[in-house]
Amino acid sequence: MQLRYSSRLYPSAGQRTALARAFGCARVVYNDALRARETAREQGLPFPKTGDLSKRLITEAKQTTERAWLGEVSAVVLQQSLRDLDTAYRNFFDGLKGKRPRMGAPRYKSRKDTRQAVRLTANARWTITAGGKLRLPKIGDVRVKWSRSLPSAPSTVTVVKDSAGRYFASFVVETGPEEVLPEVASEVGIDLGLGHFAVFSDGTKADSPRFLRRAEKRLKKAQRELSRKEKGSKNGDKARVRVARAHARVADARREFHHQLSTQLIRENQAVAVEDLAVKGLARTRLAKSVHDAGWSAFVSMLEYKAARYGRTFVKVGRFEPTSQVCSQCGVKDGPKPLHVRVWTCGACGAVLDRDINAAVNVAKAAGLAVPACGARVRPGRVPAPRSAAGTHPTPQPSTAR
Repeated sequence: MQLRYSSRLYPSAGQRTALARAFGCARVVYNDALRARETAREQGLPFPKTGDLSKRLITEAKQTTERAWLGEVSAVVLQQSLRDLDTAYRNFFDGLKGKRPRMGAPRYKSRKDTRQAVRLTANARWTITAGGKLRLPKIGDVRVKWSRSLPSAPSTVTVVKDSAGRYFASFVVETGPEEVLPEVASEVGIDLGLGHFAVFSDGTKADSPRFLRRAEKRLKKAQRELSRKEKGSKNGDKARVRVARAHARVADARREFHHQLSTQLIRENQAVAVEDLAVKGLARTRLAKSVHDAGWSAFVSMLEYKAARYGRTFVKVGRFEPTSQVCSQCGVKDGPKPLHVRVWTCGACGAVLDRDINAAVNVAKAAGLAVPACGARVRPGRVPAPRSAAGTHPTPQPSTAR
C-alpha cells in the first residue's frame, strides 16, 4: 500500500523565494487550464485534452513575453498542476454519478490562498542528498528535519506551505507485507463519544483531551488582535500568521493523540470494530464545536489504514445499528434514551448497564467479534420475580410440607 510521510522543511530566504515562484507558476497554469475548459463548456465544445493543454499553456506559453517566466520553474511542477485539475474534474463527475461523496466543481486558485503546494515526480530528478537534505530542481538543497526514516524509496514529493507559514515535504512511499504484526487473541469494539473520546468493549475508557476547548482563551486573544489590525497591512499579516499558528498547534496535538491511540489499538488487538457515525449531521447540531474538536472521522481513517498496513481486521458497523438501545446481556431492545441517561437498568433481565460500555459491547457483537466476559454490567441488579410466582394463587396448591 501507499503511505505518506511528512517532514518539516527549513528553506533559506532565497529558497523561499524560489518556492513562492513555483507555487505561483503552478497556480497560473492550473487557472489557465480551468479557464480553457470552462470556455469550451460554455461554447458547447468538447473538453480540451491534457496533452493539448500542456502544449498550449506550457510549451507554447513559455515562448511568449506574457508567460516567459514559466521557464524559471521545473516543467514537472507545471505538468502536475494539469494532472491536479484532471483529478478535480474526475472527483466532481464521480460525485455526480454517485461513485463517491459529492463535491463542488473545480474552482480558480487565488494568490491569497494561505496554503500552497507543488508536487514533483521522479521525472523532476529530485533527490535526497547524503547529508539528509532535499535537492529540488531550480530551488536547491533544502534542509529537512527528519522525524523518522522512510521505509522505501519515495516515488513523489509534495512541497507544502501551510497557513502558519511552515514548509513540509510529503513523500509517497510503498510498503509491503513485511510490516504485518504477529497475531494476538484480543478483539475490541469501540464506541466514540464526547464525554469520553472512546469507550472499549473491555470496559476501559479513553478521556477526551478537548484540545480546542483548552486553547479557546489563547485563540480568542489572537483573533481579537487580528481584528484590530488594518487589512492588508504588514502587522495584519503577522497577526494572521499568529492565529494560524495557534490553530496549527491545536490540530497537531489532536493528530498526535489520534496517532498514538490508533497505533496502540492496532498493535494490541487482532480485530477492531467501530460504529459508522453521521458526523456531518452531528456537526449541524448544538454539539458542532465539540464534534469537530473530537475529530472522529480522522481517527477512524487512521484505524482503517493502519489495520490494512499491519494485517489487522477492521470492521465498520452501520450507523443505524441500535447499539445504545439493546441490552448487551440479554439482547432485549429497550428503546431510545436521552443523552443525559448514562446508566440504565434493563427491564427484562434487570442488569444495570453503563450506556457507553454497553454500546461498545454491542458494536463488537454486531461486527462478529469475541466479547470479553466483563460485558457492560456495572453491578448485578435485582431480577424481578415471574408474575406467576407473586401473590396468592387463585386455586389451592398441593402442600409440599412433610
